[in-house]
Amino acid sequence: MKHLYLFFFLSICMSIFAQQTTSENLKTAIETKLKSVEGDFAVAFKDLQTGKTLFINEKENFHAASTMKTPVMIEVFKQANAGKFKLTDSILVKNEFKSIVDGSLYGMDINDDSADGMYKQIGKKMTIYDLTYQMIIVSSNLATNILIDLVDAKNANESMRKLGAKDIQVLRGVEDKKAFEKGLNNSVTAFDLMLIFEKIAQNKVIDKKSCDEMRKILFDQKFNEIIPEKLPKDVKVAHKTGSITGVQHDSGIVYLPDGRKYVLVLLSKKLKNADAGVKVLAEVSELIYNSVK
Repeated sequence: MKHLYLFFFLSICMSIFAQQTTSENLKTAIETKLKSVEGDFAVAFKDLQTGKTLFINEKENFHAASTMKTPVMIEVFKQANAGKFKLTDSILVKNEFKSIVDGSLYGMDINDDSADGMYKQIGKKMTIYDLTYQMIIVSSNLATNILIDLVDAKNANESMRKLGAKDIQVLRGVEDKKAFEKGLNNSVTAFDLMLIFEKIAQNKVIDKKSCDEMRKILFDQKFNEIIPEKLPKDVKVAHKTGSITGVQHDSGIVYLPDGRKYVLVLLSKKLKNADAGVKVLAEVSELIYNSVK
């Protein structure tokens, strides 16, 4: 009997050792790949079945770029659920916003916005849902600022704290140049983005209906050059990207055909070559997928 217990004990130890070795090899492979491109990177991965994680610089702060639009979406759904408005309510599309520095007015530049079609709607009304949809799937800066005026960035920031995301900073709308010059920028960590996407995946943000609706929007993301790029077509990704000069991000939930899912966040900054940064992050996504498929 002692020999049997010893056999089981050794088997368990060998299994744990093998898993640790595999994880260490994967992390080393990712770090080696990232070193091939000039820039700083962060990775946060969590397998939602096994609880397995992989972290690289997960607590380091990065300019949020458009990844801050996920917290804004969460706040929109939270306030709608609380009865402050309905997602079907219509509001005026405007291009006039107040700087958080001094309250002075500024407008958005169509040339700096990936969703130029939104500018044809200025002076017209759109539903809150449609504005949220445009904010996520084509990363409309105009829609984002309209929604931030509606829900208030401070509320979105507080909601992140209640979800356990301690370091995300949602301070302001997009293209507030006076705030940018003073260093008042939205920022994220890979760890915090992983936390909020994990909660969306597990229906722990507001309620299941809200999470279903948010995932539905995230699945329609039109920018798919990073996390989904090198994955099989039957793998579905509910995600939000972000990019500015020197920065390329992607963050979301990856759904495998067999029902398994994992959260992956890939952040970068100080990139000298944006295309090379996008390419290497897509390759990291592929490495992680291959480790769990």
